[in-house]
Amino acid sequence: MILVTGATGTVGREVVSILAERGEKVRAVSRNPATAGLPAEVEVVAADLADPASLAPHLAGVDAVFLIWPFTDPAVARTTAPEVARVIAARVPRIVYLSAPGADQPESFWGLVERAVETSGAEWTFLRPVGFAANTLGWADQIRAGDVVRWPYGDAARSLIHERDLAEAAVAALTSNGHAGARYLLSGPTTVTQEEQVRIIGRTIGRNLRWSEMPVEEARAMLSVAFGDPAFADVALAGWAGFVNEPEQVTDTVARLTGHPARTYAEWAADHAAAFR
Repeated sequence: MILVTGATGTVGREVVSILAERGEKVRAVSRNPATAGLPAEVEVVAADLADPASLAPHLAGVDAVFLIWPFTDPAVARTTAPEVARVIAARVPRIVYLSAPGADQPESFWGLVERAVETSGAEWTFLRPVGFAANTLGWADQIRAGDVVRWPYGDAARSLIHERDLAEAAVAALTSNGHAGARYLLSGPTTVTQEEQVRIIGRTIGRNLRWSEMPVEEARAMLSVAFGDPAFADVALAGWAGFVNEPEQVTDTVARLTGHPARTYAEWAADHAAAFR
């Protein structure tokens, strides 16, 4: 039995789907099971990581937990993550945590959750993906409305990962041995600048899309509202700025864990073309 937190999100839903397709027993955590929309064979239960005790009744018979941390505030991670990890580790031998490269900064929420899991006593694996290709769905409204995407740092070169690749890597860590204590950096197969990403979407949907550089301060104000956290917006903008001069790292981790090359950004765009039309 695999328990999946964040089961209705971009990655969690894919993990649930793959596990179900492979005949694994899946217990999916949702704040609102009635609206989860998961496969019929999946057991959907109600719990909230903000209340660690709500998770405990659902851990009976579970062999591994896929942990997605939903809070960006380091203070919440500092106070709540140790208890979540303790509750899980008391009943489950394996935790696979969806982290990020930013976990190398110990006071980031990713790093705080990693420390909590690492000291919990459970066997652990940390998945540290680069940016999600799915984040570029944020351009969908602009693309449906016209031919120009306004965004900052068009020259930022990203190695964005397809959520299906990340989910397949997670399933490998959840269901097979040899991953204990690993910190896996996962990426797409090559770097593509943000401006080129827009052009790829355009080619995919048969339109000539163009990039328009957005002033950084305008982007910061918009992202602060979207994220609900100006500090998180600053982290995102600093990352994009860094990728202009130093492209995001490319790894072969997806291929090593899944047995196939990572999907390209063009493949991701083709898989999500309907969202941009």
